[in-house]
Order: sequence, then structure tokens, then C-alpha cells
Amino acid sequence: MAGGITCEVRDGSPVTVAQLAGTLDLTTMRQTYAALDRCLSCQPDALVVDLAALTVRDELAVAVFAAAARRAADWPAVPMVFCAPPPATAAGLAASTACRELPIRSTCAEATEVAGAAAMPRLRMRMEPVAAACRRARELVTEACARWNLPGTVDPASVVLSELVGNVVRHARTPMQVTVTLRRPWLQLAVVDGSDGSARLGRPGQRDEGGRGLLLVRELAERWGSAPAGDGKAVWATLLAN
Repeated sequence: MAGGITCEVRDGSPVTVAQLAGTLDLTTMRQTYAALDRCLSCQPDALVVDLAALTVRDELAVAVFAAAARRAADWPAVPMVFCAPPPATAAGLAASTACRELPIRSTCAEATEVAGAAAMPRLRMRMEPVAAACRRARELVTEACARWNLPGTVDPASVVLSELVGNVVRHARTPMQVTVTLRRPWLQLAVVDGSDGSARLGRPGQRDEGGRGLLLVRELAERWGSAPAGDGKAVWATLLAN
């Protein structure tokens, strides 16, 4: 696409590198955000965004990087580091109030080192939409909290993750990716399913196989939310880790 944005992704462990190329302006902002959003939906441990081949035509458009970083901080809790901006791009980032807090490094190697150091401990598990998935979710939380010495978080986190998984079993009915992330002082629980239908809040007093579903999540979690993830969605919740 002439004048568009391309994104070449190099998957690494623990850092994924996304190299953006093309011309960034007010027209291609949405395309740029979509490309970074796809990278984040894969839940890498850390993401470096290489700007060396990107030309900024409109300085206001660099705000897209701040928007992507906010998305990454909420879910999937992925540290993002930007690198190698050409002089004009670097000037635009420096002049943007929205982008002043973004971590930016002059080389990809330096950015990769910084991003890798900021990568957060995670446990992941693929599950099928069967009744036993809720039990497996509780076992995953128990393992994570034991590994990270969080005895006070086991019970509420087990309930929350069981409800998130149960919601997929009852409504989305697709295979799911379950992730537990230690993001001190928080523990983040996330379930990605293959349905683009919105997460369903139960009604007060309603009971089903999993209790009161997302109403219970809302009561126990500090924050929770839902975001598009590939062809489906992610539902996540954050609890205080202790």
C-alpha cells in the first residue's frame, strides 16, 4: 500500500522486535496502532519498536506511540521500548507532550537489553472450554503464587481466574490462552478467547456454575477490563500481590 505502514516482526525470547516502515501521518496513525496492537495481542514478554525506517510527516501523529504504550500497560502488561528514531522522528517525539515518558533508546541492541530487563514473570497455559478448565486455572494461580511467594493472593486470584475461565466455558466456548503475570505490586490475570463477543456481566443475585461471573471479578479485583485480541478478545483483572 503506497504511503502506508508495514510492520516486520522478529519473535525472540524474551524480547520481540517490531520494525515499522513507511510514512506516519494523521492518515496512517490508525494503521500504525493496529500493527502494534497485533504485536501486543500475541502477549510477548517485552516489545521493542524499531523506528529506524519510519518517516514522520505530521508530528501530531507520534501520539499513536503513547496510545500503544497505554494499551500495553493495561493489557497485556508488556514493557515497550522504542529505538533508533531518525533525527526528525526523535525531534517529534521530544516535542510531543504525550510521548515524553516513553522509553526511547538510540540503538536496537540497547533497547532490547532494557526491554529484556523489564520483562515480567509470567505463567501461561492453553485450555479447552471444558468444565475442568476452572480447576486447572486455580492450579495455575496456586503454582504462580507459590513460585512468586504471594500467599495472601492465592484465594482471591483463584476465584477471579476461575470466573474468567468459566465465562469462556459458558459463553465463548472456544479454546483459550490463560496468563498470570507478576507486575509488582500487582498480579494480572488474563484470558484470551476466540470470540469477539463482549464480556458478560451477570445480574446481581444471579448464580450459575461459576457463581456471579464477572460481578464477582469486579468485587475482588482492583481493576478489570476487556480488549480486542486478534480474532477474539482478552478479559483481564488486576489484584494486589501480597
